Amino acid sequence: MNRKMLFRLVNDLVMTLLMLIAMAYYITGNMVHEVVGVVVLLLFIVHNFLNRRWYKSIFKGKHNLRRILQIGINLIFLVTMIVMMISALLISNELFPFIPINNDMILRQIHVQTAYWGFIIMAVHIGLSWEIIINSVRRMTRITGTSRIRTIALRILAVLIVAYGVQSSFEGEMGSKLFIYNPFGWFTDNSTLRFLIDHLSIMGIYVCGTHYTLKFIHKQQKREEKQSEIA
Repeated sequence: MNRKMLFRLVNDLVMTLLMLIAMAYYITGNMVHEVVGVVVLLLFIVHNFLNRRWYKSIFKGKHNLRRILQIGINLIFLVTMIVMMISALLISNELFPFIPINNDMILRQIHVQTAYWGFIIMAVHIGLSWEIIINSVRRMTRITGTSRIRTIALRILAVLIVAYGVQSSFEGEMGSKLFIYNPFGWFTDNSTLRFLIDHLSIMGIYVCGTHYTLKFIHKQQKREEKQSEIA
């Protein structure tokens, strides 16, 4: 693996973990939340700079169902992140208190709701690129061959992560957080580590769901291409 790809993976991994820490607002406190948020903003800018060629290629080439989904999700994720970060700057109490906002209740609601939706969309965004990520990790670890045992073990692990993620999603009332704004916050007694594990498992639901949906779409497209060739 070249250094540029390794840097991209590290940048995205750190950004993902920090976004999850930023979501643990009632565990970390406001100052940590804002500092982490600024770091996430910088990493997000780096992420988009490294992937700037993708924006130039949006209207080029063939647009099949997979690519249309990828473009749509990526653009929605971009807009969600921009709205979340702008609202964060406007309601900042620690790092940017000089920004005059008289009534920030609406901005707080926008920030919180876009944060939770951004969390889900981010997981789908990762799922769209999961095959690329896995191939990059294989090259980095020099795993070139295939192993049926390894494949089965990884699929069992994926099922366990999804199962735990579903449980964590219900226990954490994730559905309510997406559609209902609670001005008093969603309090939790979990530690930061438990919070990260729970939310990583919830991400696993959407990463796995997106990845295997794309594999299904790819197989269907191949089947249709073969049928058209036979006809």
